[in-house]
Amino acid sequence: MMAGYEMEKTVLTGKTHSIRELLNIYGIRLSKSMGQNFLIDANIPEKIIKLSGIDKSCLVLEVGPGLGALTSELCKTAGYVITVELDKRLMPLLTEKYSGQKNVEIIQGDILRLDIGNLINDSKNRMQYHVCANLPYNITSPAITAFIDAGVFNSITVMVQKEVALRICAKPGSPEYGAFSVYSNYYTIPEILFDVPPECFLPRPKVVSTVVKMKTREERLLTEEKEKTFFRVVRAAFGQRRKTLANALLPAFEKTYNKDEIKEIILKCGFDVNVRGEVLSIDDFISICNYL
Repeated sequence: MMAGYEMEKTVLTGKTHSIRELLNIYGIRLSKSMGQNFLIDANIPEKIIKLSGIDKSCLVLEVGPGLGALTSELCKTAGYVITVELDKRLMPLLTEKYSGQKNVEIIQGDILRLDIGNLINDSKNRMQYHVCANLPYNITSPAITAFIDAGVFNSITVMVQKEVALRICAKPGSPEYGAFSVYSNYYTIPEILFDVPPECFLPRPKVVSTVVKMKTREERLLTEEKEKTFFRVVRAAFGQRRKTLANALLPAFEKTYNKDEIKEIILKCGFDVNVRGEVLSIDDFISICNYL
């Protein structure tokens, strides 16, 4: 029996409905292609927001509100909430549910196609910008990349698949460590907050979810021009993980350096000539970048 159907209650038109009833009222069938897994444990949104540090001074961007489990808690805590939902079928439900809520704006659209900077631009109030969302599994990495690249958020608190959270927070030399780990840690200071088991969702996913908070670094580690070289090095290093760093970098820099010169740079940085990119930290990559 899916007892979870009854865990989340919603009041519409003066009546309290279970998730089962809401889905029936609006004729909604959950879409696997949209990565829809709705939160049905009311304790989880409260815990997410408490650990996110969001308060009335914050404007929050939420993506994939679903039936609004997290949205409702955000409205209680944040100064203003902008929530973006791709599924048009959910708009009547969300519009009715938050019709009397003055601090929430519901937008139908694809977050990967929207200009995030323009979306949250709030010239009237001096508010901190944050992301807080239970991200659809199928857009996790590109959505996080879009949030970081927007360059406007103080923090990004998201629920993702555990394997993605481990990649985001991975340390050099670990199996999960890769280019996305370096990218995430270059721009933010990420930390894993807590795991969320499958039974907290409808339908139940086959994987454990994890809430991760990514606090944006206050200062850039490199100039914009050097960043281009830095990520060129990172992409090359992880593009061919089985190769030594020297062999991996050669195709990316062959117009400027030959193999012996690349090996010499690696040695000058204090690394073994046969070192692989997967064991290098951000500072190590910066060191190589500065020589290049």
